[in-house]
This record gives sequence, structure tokens and C-alpha cells, in this order.
Amino acid sequence: MPELPEVETVRRGLTPAMEGVVIGRAEVNRPDLRWPFPPAMAARLTGQTVLRLRRRSKYILADLGSGETLLIHLGMSGRMLVSGDPLGQFVHDHPAAEKHDHVVLHMANGARITFNDPRRFGAMDLMETATADQHKLLSVLGPEPLGNDFHENHLIQAFEGKNTPVKSALLDQRIVAGLGNIYVCEALFRAKIAPTRKAGRIAKARVATLVPIIRSVLKEAIEAGGSSLRDFRQADGELGYFQHSFDVYGREAELCKTPDCGAQIARIVQSGRSSFYCKSCQS
Repeated sequence: MPELPEVETVRRGLTPAMEGVVIGRAEVNRPDLRWPFPPAMAARLTGQTVLRLRRRSKYILADLGSGETLLIHLGMSGRMLVSGDPLGQFVHDHPAAEKHDHVVLHMANGARITFNDPRRFGAMDLMETATADQHKLLSVLGPEPLGNDFHENHLIQAFEGKNTPVKSALLDQRIVAGLGNIYVCEALFRAKIAPTRKAGRIAKARVATLVPIIRSVLKEAIEAGGSSLRDFRQADGELGYFQHSFDVYGREAELCKTPDCGAQIARIVQSGRSSFYCKSCQS
């Protein structure tokens, strides 16, 4: 499932084609994805100006002139693809429609935004913009890791007394929103903290170091266009390439990249998810 950097990469790719632009026509080709689409979704989107595109955790939010917000979740295999030439720089024909093009937004500037999702684990919903933060999917989320509310004191307090592994704690969306398996593994490696360590038993000073490290890992991944594992594509259809910079994720039995370490990267399963780490460097 795409994590924060992948979703942010898609949002940035969509912005030039959508922000400040009218949805000339919305086309909804099935009644549902992960759950049913809201009633009359196509009619409610058609003719509306996209005032702002923003991201909350792993969700893209499009604020509309109608006072509603379109919530988009990519799921396991969902892709938001831009075709056409909204900036007038090139000549791009729209590709032929595909079987899994479930929602298509024909923008007034000539761009076409296609939500393609073969496995149909993605989702879309419409909600009132003024109360969007009360939506059932958003109301339970913790602070954004790149925002001001995510700081050392917050993480120290969130970890205090926790008997769960630090890996599980960082995946808890109530503690920090948007972090997923890949970037937690990478951040813990940089912090030299084993994923099996109990969150409440890590010294406060070490917990504090996680905040800038998490920010750094996410920013690097965003600049690299995210990590392309299986289905992820950027909004222009290109692959992200941060996976080429992984220190531990997916590198089971390969040598640790730390100079003079010599240990192999280990893989264990925690709560049904693979954790990758160096037993020598991380404690």
C-alpha cells in the first residue's frame, strides 16, 4: 500500500492539472470500490472547481467550490494518472480507456484524471469541507510527521509506558499519521534502534532522535518520487526510485551498508508484517 511519500508524490503531480480548475465532467464507471461511492457522486463533482489539493496521512483531499471535499485513498493498487497537456507545454494524446478505469475526471483545461484500481481496494468519499476532520477515517489520526505537531515531546509522551515494540508503535496511526512499514524500517535503522525494542523502555533521548530522522527519511523519499514496489506509479505514470536507496527494507541476507559492520540484514515478522534490520547496528 502506498505510504505518505507516495501519496504526497501523487498529490504534487495532480496539483498543476487540478488545483483552481473546473471538473468539466465526472465519469463514475462502477457503484463502488472498497465501499460504495457516495450518492450521485458524478453529479456532485461535475462543474465544481477544485480549490485546493491537500494530503492527510495517506489520503488525498480535494476541496471543492461546493463546500464538499473529495477524499481519495489509493488502496493496494490504485493509481491517479494525468493525461493531456494542461500546461500547454507538450502534445499528449489521452490513452485508450482501460478495464479498471473506475473514476475519470475530465478537467476544463483539457487534462484527464483517471483513477485506475485493478484490485479495487481504493476508496473515494465526499464530505463537508468544514467538518472534514471529523470524518471517520480522519478523526482517529495523529499528527503529520512533517508538521509542527509532531515533535520530541509528543513522541516521548506517546511512548511512555508502552509495552508494544517500537515498530508497532510507529505504525500506530494515532501516534503519527502516514508512516508505513517501509519508512519505519528505514528510520529505525538510521536511529540504530531495533524494531523489537519495547517503546516504553527506550531512553527519552533516543526517542527524541527519531523525530528528525523520520522527517529526513520521508523528505528524501518524496524528493525521489516515492518507492515503486509492485503497483505504485506517480501521477505522470513514472516510477519512483527511493527503493534504490533502501538501507534495510527488502534486503534480507544482504550485507549491512554501515562501513565495517559486515553483518547481514535480518528479516522477522511482527504483527503479520516483515521487519528488516541489522542485529549488529540496531539495539
